[in-house]
Amino acid sequence: MGILDHKVVVITGSTRGIGKAIAHEFVREDAKVVITSSSQDNVLAAVAEFPPGTVYGCVCNVVSMADMEQLIVAATSKFGKVDCFINNAGISDSFRSITESDPDEWGKVIDTNLKGTYNGCRTAISYFLQENRKGKIINMAGSGTDTGSNTPYLSAYGSTKAAIARFTYAVAEEYRHTGISVMLLHPGLVRTGMVSTDNPTSELSRQLTTFNTILDIFAQPPSVAARLAVKLASDWSDSKTGIYLSALNGRRKKRLLLTYPFRKILDRIDRRTY
Repeated sequence: MGILDHKVVVITGSTRGIGKAIAHEFVREDAKVVITSSSQDNVLAAVAEFPPGTVYGCVCNVVSMADMEQLIVAATSKFGKVDCFINNAGISDSFRSITESDPDEWGKVIDTNLKGTYNGCRTAISYFLQENRKGKIINMAGSGTDTGSNTPYLSAYGSTKAAIARFTYAVAEEYRHTGISVMLLHPGLVRTGMVSTDNPTSELSRQLTTFNTILDIFAQPPSVAARLAVKLASDWSDSKTGIYLSALNGRRKKRLLLTYPFRKILDRIDRRTY
């Protein structure tokens, strides 16, 4: 029996990348998982990867409050309850300076990452309060969250991750005495489509060698973040709120940096895209 047995978890943006890795890890710990995407095709393809009966797929645009409210209805109709809600859905802007950025793209990143997290928190908290449940919410940090983590040429993404951190701590304090846990998870640097260099902008092309070196040093498989997500969703976080766990904390950064020369010499750098 896994440590998440009998738990029901909703994960937005979970048909690929980090979100899908978290979903797989939760299923291995015997949770029931609702996975989502704004694409029906992506939902159907992802559901087929899981053992029958372990996941339920929903099409959901996190920018839409109506979609998020319907997501809770669908989850409870399928599995009877929701214990944990993970606001994982997120996108990034193209690697450009602010004067070269696309205003529409910039705004879409803000809507998806920040407004999507707000919509998820508001919907999940309303459900937990209505059902008198001590539920858990996990929001996703990233580059831009930590002090000194500047994100030049990714100003929209970095701004949302800084804002999500402040938002998480504010909401955690607001509901501290309700038994609802609101927590923050930094998944670290993971080679997903979000950091793809297949079609680099002119600025990224100029910095490509440095960018790839950073990936080689600090990129990790999404399983690292997935295990931390399991920890946050488990009984370990009962009666706790405002917690921040990072898959790329100071100790791990130091270890990755120190082992990089040996991993490079032994050709043990994982360059797979997840």
